Amino acid sequence: MTPPRGYQVLGLPGIPEVREGDDLAELIAEAASAEAGPGLLDGDILVVTSKIVSKAEGRLLRGVDREKVIDSEAVRVVARRGNTRIVETRHGFVMAAAGVDASNTEPGTLLLLPEDSDVSARALRAGLAARTGRRVGVVVSDTFGRPWRTGLTDVAIGVAGLDALDDHRGRTDTHGNELAVTVTAVVDELASAAELVKGKAGAVPVAVVRGLDHLVTADDGAGIRAVVRSSVDDMFRLGTDDALREGARGAIAARRTIRAFTPEPVDPAAVRRAVGAAVTAPAPHHTVPWRFVLLESEASRTRLLDAMRDAWVRDLRADGLDEDAIARRVARGDLLRNAPYLAVPCLVTDGAHSYPDAVRTAAEREMFVVSAGAAVQNMLIALAAEGLGSAWVSSTMFCRDTVREVLDLPTGWDPMGAIAIGHAAEPPRERPARTADDVIAVR
Repeated sequence: MTPPRGYQVLGLPGIPEVREGDDLAELIAEAASAEAGPGLLDGDILVVTSKIVSKAEGRLLRGVDREKVIDSEAVRVVARRGNTRIVETRHGFVMAAAGVDASNTEPGTLLLLPEDSDVSARALRAGLAARTGRRVGVVVSDTFGRPWRTGLTDVAIGVAGLDALDDHRGRTDTHGNELAVTVTAVVDELASAAELVKGKAGAVPVAVVRGLDHLVTADDGAGIRAVVRSSVDDMFRLGTDDALREGARGAIAARRTIRAFTPEPVDPAAVRRAVGAAVTAPAPHHTVPWRFVLLESEASRTRLLDAMRDAWVRDLRADGLDEDAIARRVARGDLLRNAPYLAVPCLVTDGAHSYPDAVRTAAEREMFVVSAGAAVQNMLIALAAEGLGSAWVSSTMFCRDTVREVLDLPTGWDPMGAIAIGHAAEPPRERPARTADDVIAVR
């Protein structure tokens, strides 16, 4: 359709202060037909500030805690900065403070959004048709901020007699190129244009958009839901700070011991990024008490695991176990053997302080061991964030000399287990039911 050559946006003065129970259709019809009003024509579109809809519907609260009201109107927090909260309302809108507003209302009162702005728009459209005989469209608007842009603008939160979106996909542009992604939010464009004549403090809560009668439909239409982006399609579901916090919490919870891996190879760069997270762990005396040996070839993994198996068998035979029992024990090592990637974290105590007594010497080493554990945990969490499964197995600690010899490690490197890394072939086992209270002692 060829766009019109122009259109008008006319403020509608003369609407009095709206009270609960007022007939908005009657107030608007009277203001439009007054001497200073623009009248109403078939095809006009009325953009109505949500505040007067809320007032007429009794969505006004007195003497209440604003933060508690926001909590009741919100389904999730999208972002927060100081006392400001951007939330998703139960209507699906993402906006500051759930639209709970203390402006343009009496001191000590709060205005909520209309219960259902589409229903409000349909009722207003029907009321205007009954009083004026005109076929009009109705947009209920409110003010939103926008990501990455300073300043506010009005958008639609309810609509009747209009299609909320104009889908250009499948059409062609002036050069014959097929449009693949263009979907225009017509109702938001109307709301924003109307705000230029309504203003925030001008006591003009309604504007008439004239000259776009081709947009007005015979029926009420599907409403505003078409504009609300689903969570599946939402690429920016959280604010950056909140996404980082949620990501950190999620990665910690996602860190699970994986015991079966697919044959899919592991990206070495992902493991190196995880090591980068590992080395942010706290360390005693400003030392760097960790090293990570990465076994990226199948030959190196097989050579190490064969030597460890042989050492384990010797120990089990020395314990007096029969060959069947030994075979069952050794089979536990298949977890490492079936992983496509192995890492061996090592403890290095360079920089440790020397003490003349055994107690402090032992405590000094324990500090370094704890630091190594923190580094390994960082690495496991980072691997989970990379979409990789892992299992930290203690076996190298029981044959450190063997591991050092096979991997040609310096004498001062103490292997602290082995980390099997890969893509999970099955869901992890359920964690035991634990709460923080199970492990807290308060004195």
